[in-house]
Amino acid sequence: MKIVVYSEGGNPAAWLAAIAQHIPNAQAWAWAPGAPQADYALVWRPPQQLLDEQGAGLKALFNMGAGVDGLLQLQLPANVPVVRLEDAGMAVQMAEYVCHAVIDHFRGLGQYRAQQLAGEWKLAPLRMRSDFPVGIMGLGVLGDRVAKAVAQFGFPVLGWSRSAKQIDGVQTFHGAEQFADFLAGTRILVNLLPLTPETENIIDSQLLAQLQRGAYVINVARGGHLVEADLLAAIDSGQVAGAMLDVFRTEPLPKDHPFWRCPQISITPHGSARTLPEETLQQILRKLQAFAAGGQVTGVVYADRGY
Repeated sequence: MKIVVYSEGGNPAAWLAAIAQHIPNAQAWAWAPGAPQADYALVWRPPQQLLDEQGAGLKALFNMGAGVDGLLQLQLPANVPVVRLEDAGMAVQMAEYVCHAVIDHFRGLGQYRAQQLAGEWKLAPLRMRSDFPVGIMGLGVLGDRVAKAVAQFGFPVLGWSRSAKQIDGVQTFHGAEQFADFLAGTRILVNLLPLTPETENIIDSQLLAQLQRGAYVINVARGGHLVEADLLAAIDSGQVAGAMLDVFRTEPLPKDHPFWRCPQISITPHGSARTLPEETLQQILRKLQAFAAGGQVTGVVYADRGY
């Protein structure tokens, strides 16, 4: 078994050492232009040249992350399966982040932080969880875990996905025909959709207007889902009370971006769920060994869906 490894901006040494330890009969090397032909490629944000040189001879291409929108923008080799990372410690991190954002908004903790700086002692008004239904867009591995975690705090939880899903304690919707009903029932919107041509710019003025008045937006998927000017306009009008944003169209977020100066928006630097190196290594190596042995693997990417 021959394996080529490439990770943009990363050091492939850990991957090569793990392959040597867990698949001792494999030959593995870091990719450079003109590298020998491999059977399998383990990549993160590879250049087109790697795919052009290696593609025809590959049996499978393994992506070192859950997001494949960047990979699908390249010219992929025909008939070569693409397999993405699933979870690898990210689901629990995402659940932590979203639950924190939901509770922070619901309990008005931002108001208390502002009062502390001003030296004020004042209780925020009591709120009912039933008045703050949380809608999760995207019910994959991460969305499923997030929806279940939020439900544990007693919030009504709605979930929407492309195809029908069933999650205990969650009211689920699916398909275009049920999207409006999902939005109408949502006051706190959490975006966990994959970025595809169909979902790009999905959080726009039309979508925001369909949420309950005083909505709150939590985007932990991709910056390309959000029309930034539309969010700012919705905040100005009062339709949206605020947002917690972890992903942006341009990263790092430019210093002159209006989001920095909007007090209703909280910003984090794309850290809501980070891949854990050891778990990532183990998952991809298990998938690789299963695929090479002719077994079934999960996380196969369907280019027509974009994920």
